[in-house]
Amino acid sequence: MKSLVILGSGPAGLTAAIYAGRAGLAPLVLDGPAPGGPLVTTPLIENIPGFPDGIAGFDFIDLLRRQAEKFGARFQGDNVDRLVPLSGGGAELHLGDGSVVKADAVIIATGAGHRHLGLPGEKELSGHGISYCATCDGAFHRGQHIAVVGGGDTAMEEALFLTRFASKVTVIHRRDAFRASKIMAQRVLENPKIEVRWNAVVSALVDPAQGKLTALKLRDTKTNEESVLEVGALFVAIGLVPASKPFAGVLETDENGYLRADGVLTSLPGVFIAGDVADSRYRQAVTAAGAGCRAAIEAMHYLEALGA
Repeated sequence: MKSLVILGSGPAGLTAAIYAGRAGLAPLVLDGPAPGGPLVTTPLIENIPGFPDGIAGFDFIDLLRRQAEKFGARFQGDNVDRLVPLSGGGAELHLGDGSVVKADAVIIATGAGHRHLGLPGEKELSGHGISYCATCDGAFHRGQHIAVVGGGDTAMEEALFLTRFASKVTVIHRRDAFRASKIMAQRVLENPKIEVRWNAVVSALVDPAQGKLTALKLRDTKTNEESVLEVGALFVAIGLVPASKPFAGVLETDENGYLRADGVLTSLPGVFIAGDVADSRYRQAVTAAGAGCRAAIEAMHYLEALGA
């Protein structure tokens, strides 16, 4: 039987695994460095069809994974460092442990990871006042003033979740209006524990030398005026970075590193793309799942033509 390997285990990869598994392909899913992707840390998802009361991201991913396993998908906790196309189609996957997996067809669904601020001391303070996941670390900051930087739905979700623990939450946004959906923005603006600092960016972290975050230096984007905001923690929710590095130089990317594809098709025979690694516009669980479905169907047709 011809082999299918799926890279990534978020909604795109797991949906592809479900479809491929039901087709009897027994796909191998390589989890990557962050199984389930950022969705695992989302406290409540309200826009997944079929869940009128919402569902926690971890629970949703767990259901998809169990469904994929039910239909014969296999999981392996490895990370792909490099993809080498094969002349006859498919690819060799060079893994982090030095081993190589040969696949007749590959679905790239590696998703995207959290974007960092890129400020001095950010790496050192990660886990010591700076976090990218409210559900992971919010409870460590009970009774503290917590800041959230960002203006999209993720930032709104983080801010609302953190009100369970914080004495106060300040949302820092570089513009004068959120880009989040209307309902999420309204919830934040109406919450008495949340204050918004409009037209502001974090310009410096205080103080990495102490080994903990004690304050933020903010710069007004209109006046350039500097101010200091004393906080006990900062949660960063400023978007995602596509996990496309292993495919650099092999597959085409846009200026932000997102893989380019014709739907789910690439220029390489037997290599398909699904989900947020190629989607800089929608970046939703349902659109990723839909792309996973399409990629699996295309991979099935491709393997059938090879005599799978």
